[in-house]
Amino acid sequence: MSDKLEAVRKALTGISGVPVTPYNTDGSVDTAKLEVLIRQMAAAKVHNLMAAGNTGEFFTLTLEEIRLVHRATIGAAQGEALVSAAVGRSLSDAKSLASDAIEAGADAIMGHHPMDPFAGPSFQARYFLELADFCTVPVIAYVRSDGLSVSDFRQMALHPNIAGIKFASPNLMLLAEVIRSTQDAPAIWVCGLAEGWAPAFYATGARGFTSGLVNVFPERSHAIHDALESGDYARARTLIDGIADFEALRTKYNNGANVTVVKEALGMLGMEVGPVRIPGVVNLNNEERRILRGVVDRVTAEARVA
Repeated sequence: MSDKLEAVRKALTGISGVPVTPYNTDGSVDTAKLEVLIRQMAAAKVHNLMAAGNTGEFFTLTLEEIRLVHRATIGAAQGEALVSAAVGRSLSDAKSLASDAIEAGADAIMGHHPMDPFAGPSFQARYFLELADFCTVPVIAYVRSDGLSVSDFRQMALHPNIAGIKFASPNLMLLAEVIRSTQDAPAIWVCGLAEGWAPAFYATGARGFTSGLVNVFPERSHAIHDALESGDYARARTLIDGIADFEALRTKYNNGANVTVVKEALGMLGMEVGPVRIPGVVNLNNEERRILRGVVDRVTAEARVA
């Protein structure tokens, strides 16, 4: 297990790309198109592919569709990129999904934040701890709340099978405190809020970041990652400025357009992957699409020059 943990921790210091889930015209999962996308992302050297993550519309997929996405991603990656299979919902569902993903060849399991409206913070931490106890591959905890205590985070970071914590709260003071409190723990603290937040997270002590942009422009994500790893924050900010409108569009409608922007950008580049499922924002309006087209054209032109 130690070699697996080190491999996952190393991948977490890089880019954790979250692939979208393409759909056929009848609304079913288009595994053929998903496999094309995965092969492209693996060829682009994305360090970690998080299959059925939030950008993959995890909460609109049935459990069998999640299993299908896991299998298709693992098969298409062909060992060229580490694959973390995302699981969640009830703890029993998470364990069942994890068991099947591990059997299919997943390198790691990413536990989605338990979204029960009546969840107690310390028991959300316990959810991740029990999942880590159960799994025979390393676990990544995806925390989307700042309600957990420093003690909760410390327990998670010290768990021998938790490779890292994907911290997806903008509460940087809490992040700083938990990083200070877990310097004796090997778990990696990952920016779970994508490229735009990555410089602040790096300055606080996190490494790596998750990305939806990497579906569309992996070279831009790599350039941002390279700048942050070398400590060139000015370069990172300049690169992020060029995609600021892209990320701002994703936050619209209480983040309801998060996946919509990525899917429509792929369509603008010639890869139609179907609309977002309800309750996500199904389509952008004309003004939003105009702004997105401007970003896509600009970044594409910059990539040609480079």
